Amino acid sequence: MPEIQLQVPDMACGACAAAIETAVQTVDPQAQVQTDPSSKRVTVTTTCPAAKIQSAIAAAGYHPELA
Repeated sequence: MPEIQLQVPDMACGACAAAIETAVQTVDPQAQVQTDPSSKRVTVTTTCPAAKIQSAIAAAGYHPELA
């Protein structure tokens, strides 16, 4: 499965990371999500297009950018 690298500058803590993981898995329950609040990086392994993943994270209140 393809891997998507995102920077999420407003991911500040573990609760933010959990919210992002939940948002991604809402659009792709099979997605593997790795979050790192300290580096603001999110790595998603999914078959969904990057735009759909970005939209899901944005709908959760964050501002993802392709890394």
